[in-house]
Formats: sequence, C-alpha cells, structure tokens
Amino acid sequence: MDFFQLETFLAVAQTGSFSGAAKIVHRTQPAVSQMVRKLEAEVGEALFDRSSRDGMLTDAGRVLQEYAQKMLNLRREARASMEELRQFQRGMLTIAANEFTSLYLLRVLEEFRRFSPMIKVAVQRSLASDIASQVADHSVELGVLSFRPESSNLQSVVVFRDELVFVVPPKHPLAKAKTVSIRQLGAESFVAHNVVSPYRLKVLEAFAKHKTPLNMDVEMPTLEAIKRFVAAGNGVALVPQISVEPELLRGELVAVPVKELKLERKLRIVSRKGGQLSHAARAFLQVAESVSQNVGGSYLFQPER
Repeated sequence: MDFFQLETFLAVAQTGSFSGAAKIVHRTQPAVSQMVRKLEAEVGEALFDRSSRDGMLTDAGRVLQEYAQKMLNLRREARASMEELRQFQRGMLTIAANEFTSLYLLRVLEEFRRFSPMIKVAVQRSLASDIASQVADHSVELGVLSFRPESSNLQSVVVFRDELVFVVPPKHPLAKAKTVSIRQLGAESFVAHNVVSPYRLKVLEAFAKHKTPLNMDVEMPTLEAIKRFVAAGNGVALVPQISVEPELLRGELVAVPVKELKLERKLRIVSRKGGQLSHAARAFLQVAESVSQNVGGSYLFQPER
C-alpha cells in the first residue's frame, strides 16, 4: 500500500461515498473504487460494508483507518522536520578538535550560533592523531586539524594561520627585548605541553641544531595551565599565538620574537570526500568562509586539493 491509497481510503471513510472521495482526491469515481478494491485485496479484508449507503467501515476498516491516519501524520511530521533542517531550525553538528584547534572554533561558532541558534553543536575533544579517523568513520561530521590528513577519503580547507610564540611574564629580563636568539634561551626554564605533537618535535630539532639545551623543567596537560603558570612568574613557554592573544592584550604575558624559530601552523577543517554534508555542516563552512572575508588577517578559507 502507498500513501495515496491511504489518502483515498480515508477520503471515502470521511465522506461516506466513493463519489465524495473522488472530488477530494481529484480522481474519477471508478478510479477510487478500483483503488479501494486493490487495497482490500492487499490487506485481505473488506474495508467498507457495501450493503450500507453511507460507506460504513467494517471492523478491519476501522483498524486500518487508525493506522492510516497515524502514517499520514508521520509523513507530515517528517516533511516538516526536513523543512526545519533546511531552514536551520533544528539539527546537530558534531566537530572533533583538540585543545589548540578548538580555539579557532570560538569566533566561527559565535557567528554560527547567531545565524542558526536552533542547531545543537557538540565539539568533542580528541587527540589530533585520532581526528581524521573519527571523521572518516562518521563518528563526527567535521574535524579541525593543524596538519593535512593523509587519507584520500578526506578533504580539507585551510581556515587559519597561526604560529608558535615565545612568551614570558612582564617582569622577565627578556620582556623588553625586541628579539632574542635561540642560544639566549638555553638557560631558561620552560613550561611545556606534555602532549607530543609534530611542532614539539620541530622545536626540539631547532634547539638541537643550534646546540642549545631546552630545559623543560615543568610539563602540564593544558595550555590554560601553562599560561597561568608562566604569567605568575614560573618560567617561559612556547605556545600557539591564538592561545595567548587575550593575555598579550591584557599585558599578563609578553611575546618576544626568536630569530631562529619561525614555526607557522595552518588549521584545517576536515570532512569526508564525496560525503553528503548535513545542512548544518554546510552552513558552518559558509560561516567560516564569511569570517575569513570579513575579519581577514589569520582567518583564511583555502580548499586544498
């Protein structure tokens, strides 16, 4: 049975006649009669008492009437829900990011929420090494990475340019220096992030290249903890610039350029190649592109081949 058969059946039940139903469904009376007979053959029961003049339903007809109405109501609700999704009035968007890459999301999410406040957004904290596989296996719809994924099943768009900065507390001897060399950092006590990353390895390589010790006397699990510890005068740190912008503006930390350390990072939004993105995900990417156009600077929108 299909929806039009059920609509026709309900029209007969509502009007009490085949001719009345024909006017409602815009069919001829013989076509309506034939459709009802076909439906009766399919369910194996008579649906109307042919001996009555008012199209009285049989017991089977009353049972089917209840279910037919429910099915048509569900179809109407489904259509309404689809329209709500198209109008961004409902839905959910899941994004995987780590502590660093989630900082990029703040500004874009602010704009996205203003644009579509009814969409629920879940940002899942993940290890950078796991994000690509989470996108690929549909655990999340989008991911934010600081490196280009190797999988040919994924596509990416560069959305932010960041760099590693050397920060010290305001009263540190190097705070007023316009620039320092990497050799000057050999005596400093660094507060480091204890999560291994490609950029941590690059820093280690840079210090080794210049035959300078890197004293990581304290390691912490979060960037927030590192910033607070350094701001309190307990050492120095190398951190993503995006993570310390508020502290730099408030004067709680000072960034000092290091001649030999020019480590730029590009953040990417990753999605499944050829996958059908949800309305919410497509809207999020549109907002990310809009932010890059309106804000500029470090915000980009450059699809990668």
